[in-house]
Amino acid sequence: MEIGSNTPAVVTGGASGLGEATARALAAKGAKVAIFDLQEEKGKKVAAEIGGVFCECNVTDEASVDAAFAKAREAHGQERILVNCAGVGNAIKTAKRDKQTGEISHFPLDAFNWVIQINLVGTFRCIAKSAAGMMTLDPLSEDGDRGAIVNTASVAGEDGQIGQAAYSASKGGVIGMTLPIARDLMGEGIRVNTILPGIFNTPLMNAAPPQVKEALAASVPFPKRLGNPEEYAKLALCMIETGYFNGEDVRLDGGIRMAPR
Repeated sequence: MEIGSNTPAVVTGGASGLGEATARALAAKGAKVAIFDLQEEKGKKVAAEIGGVFCECNVTDEASVDAAFAKAREAHGQERILVNCAGVGNAIKTAKRDKQTGEISHFPLDAFNWVIQINLVGTFRCIAKSAAGMMTLDPLSEDGDRGAIVNTASVAGEDGQIGQAAYSASKGGVIGMTLPIARDLMGEGIRVNTILPGIFNTPLMNAAPPQVKEALAASVPFPKRLGNPEEYAKLALCMIETGYFNGEDVRLDGGIRMAPR
């Protein structure tokens, strides 16, 4: 699908990191981008800079998502592009023993559910609502192309590390639902793909000490550096613009395979 002038697009988590880079890349192609995020100040700033619109959105809340889509569609029309970048993570062992006291504890289930609700259920919620809207549109090509959806999983969905049970489960779920959703929507001309980023230079990573970032960069086979959000955005645009790209889960990680810790 060609990203033309004024093509309506929605990017969840678009106020920073991978989402911000993607929102900027789409706008540079001429798309009208709606940024879904909870970071109001950052989101409004990015939206103003790219000529888009900010829509406050909590992907775990049905009414919030509905209101965000309504605002985006009122501003730009029904979106033909959805990129899901909203996500969170935590690091807690399934069960652990305190080395000093010997006390045993387990992963709090509310903390596990919090990650699943945002990363997996939130992603699916936005996909389902966006796809239903795309189905009302006329096809853009002889192939019947109506729209394109790109999701964000993680290499942790395939080789999660110690403490990543919730995060890996949520991202593995995104990977696992990509092909079935693409099949659900194949008769409607809506393509669905997922990117599995490795270790990227995002605001969360920038908070880490320099020596930690250097060690992580050294663990990447090639190139020996962290990924740049702009590289994620390039792959997202490739998936959107390449009509034969469908139902795929693609690692973007410099060839890394994560060790247990």
